[in-house]
Amino acid sequence: MIKAVIFDVDGTLIDTVDLHAAAWVEALKHFGFEVAFQDMRAQIGKGGDQILHGLLPPALVSEKGEEIREFRTNLFKSDYLPRARAFPGVRDLFETLRDRGKRVVLASSGKEDEVEHYKEIANIADLVEDATSSDDAERSKPFPDIFRAALAKLGPLTAEEVVVVGDTPYDAEAARKAGIRSVGVLCGGFPEDALRAAGCIAVYDSPEDLLVRLDRSVLADG
Repeated sequence: MIKAVIFDVDGTLIDTVDLHAAAWVEALKHFGFEVAFQDMRAQIGKGGDQILHGLLPPALVSEKGEEIREFRTNLFKSDYLPRARAFPGVRDLFETLRDRGKRVVLASSGKEDEVEHYKEIANIADLVEDATSSDDAERSKPFPDIFRAALAKLGPLTAEEVVVVGDTPYDAEAARKAGIRSVGVLCGGFPEDALRAAGCIAVYDSPEDLLVRLDRSVLADG
């Protein structure tokens, strides 16, 4: 029986994928690099340390990467984060999981203060046992470090007793590498076939859809 759930945050619980993509596009333009919004959007779900490697030459990432990431972080917090909203049904889903004895941990590649802010936006701070952020892992998704850190917070539970919920193929890939099963949600914008190809064992429209179909999901009791 599944005893705990590890939730990705951006695009899974909070509607921020377009906001992150727009902030990255604006930040890169500030440094003289033009990247199409849709190309950038396809990268969201990776951590900032991985995103630039998919867009800029390695030498340029080494030279300017830290400066670009810092600029992007400050820009996102000031201009984009205030627009972030939770998807419908998040608190109801978390309350149901808690009432059924499931432990819940958040696993984000974002900064710790952003994750804390998202808890407040979704009104779930009182329902979350723990959370990871970029400070808890040397490498971000699609590497498994974030989910391994989250699993460690759930000790003594094993990977077989835990499920990851995420919205991107990078979540599913990272979960698979950590030995944890994953289910996907479509609200982040990635297609179902991409999520399943990356390893998701089931896919739902949104947190609200997962709640509605909870008793027929891998999270069902018994």
